[in-house]
Amino acid sequence: MTSTERTDAPRTADERTSLEGWLDFHRATLALKCEGLDDRQLREASAPPSELTLLGLVRHMAEVERGWFRRALAQEDTPPIWYGEEDPDGDFHFTDADTAEDAFAIWREEIAKAKEAAAGRSLDDVITRPGRGDYNLRWIYLHMIEEYARHNGHADLIRERIDGVIGD
Repeated sequence: MTSTERTDAPRTADERTSLEGWLDFHRATLALKCEGLDDRQLREASAPPSELTLLGLVRHMAEVERGWFRRALAQEDTPPIWYGEEDPDGDFHFTDADTAEDAFAIWREEIAKAKEAAAGRSLDDVITRPGRGDYNLRWIYLHMIEEYARHNGHADLIRERIDGVIGD
């Protein structure tokens, strides 16, 4: 895993820059929570019976990035990466062949593709998700910030349980 640099979100920027800044801040926070841990530690569950792990959170956020930016916003016909009808929580279920290195590479790729999908679009651009309704890009950014913030709280607790490391 590479060393993560996290930049604070701007305090006096326009709305778009602020939303993107906060989303990038939370993306980097998740990476920081995972930094310095080996594959075994990244797979360590928070507390039984929960299956919540840092590696699972990374995989889950890759799925969320893909779902909102590629499938919803860009209207790409791209299937889920790890979950499916047979295992709706597949992003949290690993095989011996699954590696942290692959998960982080896929997550980073989904982030890059999310940024591509949002580039050049207005915050007011509306997309329709069949059976779910209409959303604008502003809502997607806010939802993604909320999703990362919630899971970063989980990551904080998991990391502290693994090796005592705490931090913002």
